[in-house]
Amino acid sequence: MSLPLDLRIYQLAPDDIVLMETVLTLFGEAFDEVETYGRNRPGADYLRTLLGSDYFIALAALKGSEVVGGIAAYELKKFEQERSEIYIYDLAVAAAHRREGIATAMIRKLKDIAAARGAYVIFVQADLRDDQAIALYSKLGVREDVLHFDIAVKARDAAVS
Repeated sequence: MSLPLDLRIYQLAPDDIVLMETVLTLFGEAFDEVETYGRNRPGADYLRTLLGSDYFIALAALKGSEVVGGIAAYELKKFEQERSEIYIYDLAVAAAHRREGIATAMIRKLKDIAAARGAYVIFVQADLRDDQAIALYSKLGVREDVLHFDIAVKARDAAVS
């Protein structure tokens, strides 16, 4: 599969607030969680600090000026050895641009960033019902079957999902 010629994968910098907000909107639409990604959106100062940190990585896939994909990832410094892992927290491609190799291109860019940071692995979770994500990640890596648990920090009005 060849990538669109006008596709560019861009690592967001501290001043890319508008671009980060666009990625957040894309995540909300792609995951059908518009309210989660839009209701209590962080302010510009928070996003600037996050984008400038040494532990957060945000990528945007752009076709021209249109954001068609995004990744939010975290670098986790390990304690048992001097190394780190990269955790893909969110990855999404706009519905109209799926099956074009955009997710794979973003992960390849993230692999370059991870290697430059000295990380030894990238890991990601996939919902059991998300066959497309499972197929993508199976093509790129080795599957581990684990369970995920959300442990509430304090009582919430709604159940953790």
